[in-house]
Order: sequence, then C-alpha cells, then structure tokens
Amino acid sequence: MTKDKDSTVRSFHFVYIMTLIFVTIIQFSDESEFVVDMSKLGLTHVPKDLPPETKVLDLSQNNISELHLSDVSFLSGLKVLRLSRNRIQCLDVSIFKFNQDLEYLDLSHNRLQKVSCHPIMSLKHLDLSFNDFDALPICKEFGNLTQLNFLGLSATKFQQLDLLPIAHLHLSCILLDLEGYYVKENEKESLQILNTEELHLVFHPNNFFSVQVNLSVNSLRCLQLTNIKLNDDNCQVLLKFLTELTRGPNLLNFTLNHIETTWKCLIRAFQFLWPKPIEYLNIYNLTIVESIDEEDFTYQKTTLKALKMEHVINRVFLFSQTALYTVFSEMNIMMLTISDTFFVHMLCPQVPSTFKFLNFTQNVFTDSVFQNCNTLARLETLILQKNKLKDLFKVGLMTKDMLSLEILDVSWNSLEYDRHDGNCIWVGSIVVLDLSSNILSDSVFRCLPPRVKVLDLHNNRIRSIPKDVTSLEALQELNVAFNFLVHLPGCGTFSSLSVLIIDYNSVSNPSADFFQSCQKIRSLKAGNNPFQCTCELRDFIQGIGQVPSEVVEDWPDSYKCDYPESYKGTPLKDFHVSQLSCNTALLIVTIGVTGLLVAVTVTVLCIYLDLPWYLRMLCQWTQTRHRARNVPLAELQRTLQFHAFISYSEHDSAWVKNELVPCLEKEDIKICLHERNFVPGKSIVENIINCIEKSYKSIFVLSPNFVQSEWCHYELYFAHHNLFHEGSNNLILILLEPIPQNSIPGKYHKLRALMAQRTYLEWPKEKSKHGLFWANIRAAFNMKLTLITKNDDVPT
Repeated sequence: MTKDKDSTVRSFHFVYIMTLIFVTIIQFSDESEFVVDMSKLGLTHVPKDLPPETKVLDLSQNNISELHLSDVSFLSGLKVLRLSRNRIQCLDVSIFKFNQDLEYLDLSHNRLQKVSCHPIMSLKHLDLSFNDFDALPICKEFGNLTQLNFLGLSATKFQQLDLLPIAHLHLSCILLDLEGYYVKENEKESLQILNTEELHLVFHPNNFFSVQVNLSVNSLRCLQLTNIKLNDDNCQVLLKFLTELTRGPNLLNFTLNHIETTWKCLIRAFQFLWPKPIEYLNIYNLTIVESIDEEDFTYQKTTLKALKMEHVINRVFLFSQTALYTVFSEMNIMMLTISDTFFVHMLCPQVPSTFKFLNFTQNVFTDSVFQNCNTLARLETLILQKNKLKDLFKVGLMTKDMLSLEILDVSWNSLEYDRHDGNCIWVGSIVVLDLSSNILSDSVFRCLPPRVKVLDLHNNRIRSIPKDVTSLEALQELNVAFNFLVHLPGCGTFSSLSVLIIDYNSVSNPSADFFQSCQKIRSLKAGNNPFQCTCELRDFIQGIGQVPSEVVEDWPDSYKCDYPESYKGTPLKDFHVSQLSCNTALLIVTIGVTGLLVAVTVTVLCIYLDLPWYLRMLCQWTQTRHRARNVPLAELQRTLQFHAFISYSEHDSAWVKNELVPCLEKEDIKICLHERNFVPGKSIVENIINCIEKSYKSIFVLSPNFVQSEWCHYELYFAHHNLFHEGSNNLILILLEPIPQNSIPGKYHKLRALMAQRTYLEWPKEKSKHGLFWANIRAAFNMKLTLITKNDDVPT
C-alpha cells in the first residue's frame, strides 16, 4: 500500500548488480534459445556442442579448471559469461578476443593466481574477487576498458599505486575481497582508490577485525563493509580504519553487513558516525554479544537522516531494557527502522522527537507500546506489522497524540474489535491505514479514523459491511480481498470511493446497480469469486461492458461462473441469457400476446374452413354411434342389406329414378333410397348413417345441384368417414354433369379432395357409350354380389 520511505538507502551495490544483470539479459529473455544454463552439472570442461548463437552462458558451480580459446571463440555473440565457483587457476584473457560483444564476465570464487591481460573493449562487469591473488590483478590493459562499471578484485597485500592503471576510469562499484588479507608486522600498507561511487570491502567472516591498511578514496558515495567481528579491544581498530574512508564530504550511504559486536562497541560506532556527513546508515545481520549495559551517548547535531537495522540477534539474556531502548528512542534523526529483532517494547521519547518515520516490523511489541506518548507529534509514518498487537481500540488510543500521523500499518497482527459502541479514539490526521491480515470482523467499520482515504482490510474475517456506517465519506481506496463478503458494497456509504478490491470473497450475485451508485470508481478488482450465472448477474455483466476496460482489473480471466454446474468455469463474458427469460413482466406480456394471436388465428381458420359445420357433423356421428351401442348384439351382427345407397340431389331425381335405379335393379342389385328406406321416427342424420352402414357401396351422383345440397354433403361426409372406419373402398362417384372447381364451396373441402384424388365415372352424353358406363357400374358389385344374394333377404 505504501513504500518504505527510506527505500533510497538500499544497498547501492545490490541495486547496481541487479540492474546490470537485467540490462544485459532482458533483451534476450523472450528468445530462450539465446540463454544456456549449464550450472551445477559437475562439468570439468566447457561443452563443445554449445549453440553458436548463445548470448548468455551460465557455467557456474562446476569443476572446470581450464579455459581455452576454442571453448568460446565460436560464440561470437556472447554477452554474458558466468564461471564463478569453479577451479580455474590461470586465465589468459586473450581467449575472449573473438567475443567482441562480451559485457559481463564473472570469474569469482575460483583459484585464480595469475591473469594474462588482454583488453575486451565491450566489458562492463568484471568480477575477479574471491580468488588466490597475492597482489591486485591489475595491468595496464585494464585502462582501456572504458565501458567498465563494476570491478571485483582479491588481494592479500597492497601497494598504494596498484589501481593507478584504472585511475582515470569512472567506475560505479569496486568490490574488494580482503578475506585473505593479513596484517604485516611493522608495516602499514596503503591503497589509493580513485573515481568510484561505491566501495564494497569483504573481510574474513571468522577473524576479528584487524585490517590496518590506509585506504584513501575520492568521490565515494556508498561504503559497504561485510563480515565485521568486533569486541571491546579491537573496536578502535575499526574506527581508525573508517577515519580515512569517511572523511570525504560525498559519502552519504554506509552499510555494515554481517557484523558481530558488543553493545559497547556498537554505541562507540554510533558515536563515531554521528557527526559524519553520512545520511543513511544501514546495519544488516547484527549479532550482539557479551553484555548490554547503560552507555553514555551524546546526541549531537547530525546529518544522519535514517538508521535501518534488520535481523538483529541478541545473545545476551540478562540486560537492562531501558539501556537498550533508550539509545534508539532518543535519537535525533527522522527515520528509524528496527525490523526482525527481539525487541518487545519501545520507549516513548522523553523530549519532543524528530522522528517522522518509524518502522518496527517483525518484533514482539504489545498493545502497551507508545500508550500516552505525546512526544511523537512530528511522526508521519508508523509501521508495526508482524508484532503482537491484539486490541484495535488500544491501537487507536495509541495514536491520539501523534498529531502529524498520516500512515499507519498494523497488518499481520492479531487485532480484533469486539465493542459495539463505536467510541474509538483516533488521531484525525490518518489518511492511510493498513489493517490487513488480522482477525477483524464486521464491527471494524465502527472503529476507524474519520478521515481515512486508503483502507486495507484484506485477509480478515469480514462477512458484511454495515450500511449505517456514516463516518467514511473521505474513503477513496478500500481493499477487502480474502474475506467472506457475499455482496458487492455500493457507494452510498463511501461516497468518494474510487478503488475497490474485493476479489477472493464469497460474492455470488453482485449488485446490478453498483456502477450507477459508484460513479467515481476508476478501479474494481472483484475476480475469483463464486459467481452464480443467473439472471441477476446479467445486468452486472452489462454494467462492466459500459465502463472503460481499464476500470475492471483482471477482466475477463478472473471472472468465471461457479454455479450452476452447466456453466461452471465459463467466463462471465461468455455467459448470455435472453432478456425474455429474465424479465417476468415481459415474459407474461409475450405469452399473453402470443396466446391472443394464436386464438385469433385459430378463430379465423375455423371460420375459413367451416370448422363449426364439421364439429356438428362429428357430434351427430358420435351420438349415432353411441345409440348403436345400445342395439342388441344379434341385430348388430346382421349382414349387409343393400348393395348400394344412392345419394343425389332432388333436382337430379329424374335421372336417378329413370336411368340409374332401373339399370341396377335389373341386375339384381339391391338399392337403398332415402324416400323408400328411411325409417320413420329416426332423425335424418341417423337414417343416413344407418343406410350407409347397411350398404356395401355408396353411390354419389355429382352435379352442380349436388354441390348446392347440404344434405348431400352430409351423406358424402358420413360415407367418407365410414370408408376409414370400415377400412374398405365403398365410394362410387358418378359425375352426371361437369362441376367447375371454383363452384365448390370452401367448406366442402372433402368434396374438393375427392374430386382431385379419387376416380369417378362420368355419365356420357353419347348413347353409344352408355353400355360401357353400365358395365363399369356392375363391375363394382361383382365381388360381393353372389354373397349378398345368397345370404340376405332384402325387404321391399
């Protein structure tokens, strides 16, 4: 959420090395075939099958003892070569004469005793440290390395002008390995170091500091000493060694790494450095031994801005805590960092303090720290993460007199707030508050600074954000990731909210009007939640599509359906559901309109197709069939009584009675006519049905008059229905007179169909053709004529 204000005091050496490595490698990182890593393989020589296009070659941590021209001459594009931690004893730099692009050469931690020089004009990084050189391996050819930035060297003895050949070069860093250096009796060596911004001296890790060489430097800005072992006796040796190194006005950054010392010697070192022009003092991996007693320390005027101490080990078990903590609490500097130590407390300064930045990360501070402390009025940033704080109310109370405090970080503690009165006391100046990785619940929103703008609550136990919170109008950034929230909070409570991080929660149906209520939102991170892909989510997805793409972070990769199973894993951008299925009112209207259209359509079709008429016919048929079920079984089983039932129009009766009937009866064909065979007392429909059922065939005399007769159409309808009911071909159509197709009414579509599909007999006008016509009529009765004649007595 916030950067450490004293990040500028990080080791210049480390930053430089990392920057150089990235600069030389990053341009090839996207082409893996240019990078060859063969480290830790136990190689005894350089492989011969390396790709010629190799640009980065790592052969570190092997057992290579010799280098030859043929090993690297074919790698014309080689830029980075790492050969550290091998067994190389002798090196002829001329083997790299064909590697004109070589920029980075690491030969540290070998057994080099001799180097034959050859200028490599492109070289920027040359590390020969941690080898077995007696004298510094510098030759006049090194003076031509005009692009050289980093130089690592080893030696056991010095001469003042050893570095003269490179005195004109402007180096960024010199690493000087003094692990093998030893003190010469009755002889004090000196070495002049020119034009380097950083000097890193590494001493033997197990020997007490005893180096008495006189090092003079120009334009030195950063000094780092590694492996310093001190006691009360040799403490002055270190201070004397530092006298010349810290004389220059440009030295701003001083770092001690891996230092073992007594408390008394540490205080003497502080007192020595306090008046120096150093602005940033860093101590890493400090071990305090022997005893911790109260020591006099004069806080004189100093240019020191920041003291950083990381990873402190205390091997003193019984000591005065006041003696320890007072030294730091009374320091007259702006920034103090003491992290990863054994400190259980920190005293409140006795006088108004100059501290603006305090960082006590990873200690064991409790809720009692800085309580009732009114001397930290200038403090702007306080970091207490990874301690033993438990009560949020007491944390707020701690800040009440820190009138300038703007940034407070109490993350990674065990904070909780179980009060519900909301009477927390905070200093009103806090604008950035980090409460992440605690055990806070929903009630935390009732105990927050009133003017906080950036609030980090991720990784807590929050299940909901109360809607009645009214004291956070200034809040602009809220991080509630990794909690248990089930709803996306609106901005009614947070009217100024512009950044919301709520990923990794339990949000399944985010509010559809979120983007409407949060008009100022410019960044939303809500991915990795168990989204339910239903209609409720549809409007939220549409809302995402209406805001600029940079507003919703990690979209669409982190936004996927979790329910229902059929959509699980589907990106929200690919989830689609119709407006009709999600809008109940629209669905009802659509169904109603559709139903109405169907009803109107059916009504029109019924009228057009004369469906009422067919319904009446079907009703008559059903009633007749129902009455037939009540007739005795013996009567129902009687055989056919007629060969044919003749249906005709009264206007055609003359032809029927004078031509058709006499001709058929002459051939012993029994005819059923309505005027002589209908049974009195029965309905006309019932008589029609009975006659049709008792007749082997039904003869229809078709003419324009037939078409106009409704009763004729009844008879045709029931005869056709009987055709399908009995499964026989019992219709004979006689076309007495031609019938125009357009003269048949639309409601008689059965007649239209029969005229189009069935074969009919046409009454010829020529008398010579009458014989053939009657022959066809008789042929229709031949199959059952004998059967009916033998078995039936037809009543007259």
